[in-house]
Amino acid sequence: MNYNNVKYEASYGTSKQLIASDLPEIAFSGRSNVGKSSLINKIFNRKNLARVSSMPGKTTTVNFFRADNVRFSDLPGYGYAKRSDAEKKRWADLMEGYFQSKRNIRLVVQLVDMRHAPSADDITMIEFMKSAGYPFIIVLTKCDKLGKSEREKRREEIKSELAFAGDCKTIEFSADTGEGCDEVKTAIEEAVR
Repeated sequence: MNYNNVKYEASYGTSKQLIASDLPEIAFSGRSNVGKSSLINKIFNRKNLARVSSMPGKTTTVNFFRADNVRFSDLPGYGYAKRSDAEKKRWADLMEGYFQSKRNIRLVVQLVDMRHAPSADDITMIEFMKSAGYPFIIVLTKCDKLGKSEREKRREEIKSELAFAGDCKTIEFSADTGEGCDEVKTAIEEAVR
């Protein structure tokens, strides 16, 4: 796959607006401010393909990108408390519509901040993907923010924290150093073969 040949397609804020799923699709999921946009930008070697913000909850739409004959979807982050009830309902409807629209989802890239135990929302999302039968990997973001001994400790804790996910592939990732980027690309390429 030519990752340099990526183009932004569209953004949609409601499930009724979503484009039909006519291509293999890779979805990026995770809580607000976990680094979805940073990971997407690193994969495609672009600085501003997906908008990055230090403010959580910036991505409020499903954003679609396309490279070769594969569609990539940047899903809005979950778990941001400072949203109105109406906004939370819109988000829930959008996500439900996305996953129930018979999309050709080949892989969900589920992001979890390596520095912390998975949140209740992370666990709910992983359990949903397992029960719905979606193939997924877990990308542990911000790994470079941990010292060597902290990182080793978190690796051990993560084994038990994510034991319920089964034999799921986990990849440690840093948007700053690019660590793990090639592994994520390999997982994507295997999923769309």
